[in-house]
Amino acid sequence: MADFGFGSMIAKLKESPKRIVFTEGNDPRILEASSRLLAGYFLKPILLGDPKEIEEVAENSGANIRGAQIIDPAHYEKMDEMVAAFCELRKSKGVTEEQARETLSHANYFGTMLVKMGEADALLGGATYSTADTVRPALQLLKTKPGNSIVSSCFILVRPAATGDNEVIAMADCAINITPSEDELVEICGETIECAKLFGIDPKVAFLSYSTAGSGKGEDVEKMRNAAAKAKAKFPSTPIDGELQFDAAVAPRVAKQKVPDSQVAGHANTFIFPDINAGNIGYKIAQRMGNFDAYGPILLGLNGSVNDLSRGCNALEVYSMAIITAALA
Repeated sequence: MADFGFGSMIAKLKESPKRIVFTEGNDPRILEASSRLLAGYFLKPILLGDPKEIEEVAENSGANIRGAQIIDPAHYEKMDEMVAAFCELRKSKGVTEEQARETLSHANYFGTMLVKMGEADALLGGATYSTADTVRPALQLLKTKPGNSIVSSCFILVRPAATGDNEVIAMADCAINITPSEDELVEICGETIECAKLFGIDPKVAFLSYSTAGSGKGEDVEKMRNAAAKAKAKFPSTPIDGELQFDAAVAPRVAKQKVPDSQVAGHANTFIFPDINAGNIGYKIAQRMGNFDAYGPILLGLNGSVNDLSRGCNALEVYSMAIITAALA
């Protein structure tokens, strides 16, 4: 696991250990990661599922989960309290007690309610189901932070550099918002700046486009140019520029030719994409062809710490994302 802020995150968590819910408590990858977390004494896993099944899978996979809390939603002692809280949260939708109990039988909703009720500090799910199934309960029950209108996401990408340090960059939004508006891009930018700082990045933000400083025309170019201008005004202490093509954003030689007066061009490390197509393709190219390790999607803007795993994740990625999720709590 690359160390790009994990050391400081773990030190912080050791001072104030957190409780993190794993919605798929019987998954061997989750159990292996939980074993490692328990050995570090800085996170307490809460595993959802049937205790006998979880213990059997743990034994078969050689995972020591002694010390983890196991909760079976079917036999939760505070279920009546949770149902009442759920009905109150969803009263505008006319949810009945019967409907609430059925919904809360699903681990993604049950786990999110544990966070909402203060029984857990964070949640990590999605090892076996979609991002939407992680985000939907969080949006319905935790909602967005005050002042935020959307949930967004970013990926942190890391690779060893020739200097011996790690090269760390942030990319957003690569997983949630399909075609964000100008104002939504500004919100995504603000959340990504704060997330990047958590990983030791000193953000230099590029709003990406197929145009650099007016070299191209079109609505998409104008959207990124206008969003960058709004972001500059809203976050004056952070270097922000756009619209920039990717080569102008990262290559000093190109930047000197295309935008010689820019504080960001040629040195950008935090990238805001115009839409989910560009973002998702961009981070995957960096991961697969640029040999970056990708951590995310890290969900931003929620009024609570919830994160999503890739269904193709391994135990090390679960361990890493658990630390990130708890550190954001």
